[in-house]
Amino acid sequence: MATPTLEAVQDALAKVEDPTFERPLGELGTLADVSLEGTVARCTIALSSPSEALRRRVQERVDAALSPLGVTLSEIDWKVRVPTRETVGDDPIPDVKNVILVMSGKGGVGKSTVASNLALALRRAGARVGLLDADLYGPSLPTMLGIQGQPYSTDGKTIEPLQRFGLKLMSIGFLLEDPKQAVIWRGPMLHGALQQFVRDVDWGELDYLIVDAPPGTGDVALTLAQRMRITGVVIVTTPQDVALDDVYKGVSMCRKLNLPILGVVENMSCFVDTAGVRHELFGSGGGAKVAEFADAPLLGQVPIEAEVREWGDKGTPIVQAAPGSAAGQELIAIAEKLADHIARRHFERAGGDKAPPAEGPKRLRILR
Repeated sequence: MATPTLEAVQDALAKVEDPTFERPLGELGTLADVSLEGTVARCTIALSSPSEALRRRVQERVDAALSPLGVTLSEIDWKVRVPTRETVGDDPIPDVKNVILVMSGKGGVGKSTVASNLALALRRAGARVGLLDADLYGPSLPTMLGIQGQPYSTDGKTIEPLQRFGLKLMSIGFLLEDPKQAVIWRGPMLHGALQQFVRDVDWGELDYLIVDAPPGTGDVALTLAQRMRITGVVIVTTPQDVALDDVYKGVSMCRKLNLPILGVVENMSCFVDTAGVRHELFGSGGGAKVAEFADAPLLGQVPIEAEVREWGDKGTPIVQAAPGSAAGQELIAIAEKLADHIARRHFERAGGDKAPPAEGPKRLRILR
């Protein structure tokens, strides 16, 4: 067997391609600290996504590149540099790298289920994540995350978000004395409350802020789009045509507001019985149709499972309670695809030469 040399190891590692960008690590500037001790190679690799699947793929490529050189073990120190959105000068949350709206033109398609599970999947992968329940008329985050309590302020200026499972959380539901109490507000009051939840909450430094938007094409998306740069939107739908009619309207609204659509999630895609037979209770192909209409990827199809509802009602989303379930695995895969897609968009925006920066949001000077 050949005896590896440091020069050969460095050269081989520099040529390994990052699966997210399909560019060599050496060109991307994400390889560092290469060393060799006997037949054990060590290095540091920075990735732009917290995806565990991405780490496995890079590890496989590294092993394949080094094995012919005689390297018997490759140890990688992983770094995650989540790229950041551009921000305007008066952005209310400049330390939040990415703001992702989870929305649909249709109610009842499972936006809150998808939003809470995506947030938890990203958090479990090691990212810093916040979850904002922007459905002020029908807040469901307190129930789905199993948390109650009154937010407080330590300085009299900012509100401290509640936390559960490592997520920073805010919902109008935390401010209601009675969870059955109705929120009866006109548009200006809703607009003001939403701005306060964004501007006055101490979100701190986050890699991703997931916003669970209400159904329809109303004030929430418009307000957020006017106040800050949105990284993009995840559209949630179910397969049947009666849902698609409204979801198409949501896609059209995103286009009018210049909100990039990051992908589509088809929820309640099918039911698989105990014999393994697939039943498409709500039809099929709806997610693919929306993805084609939106010119965006279909990120995944979440099956119908009783556990999703049961654990959601108990306050522990399926990704946290049963990550090995079919729905849990699909939602984790969707979160990883979403993180990869966001990184690629930032890469293309930056010109496609180096890995997108993560040293903090880049502020844009607005000329007035």
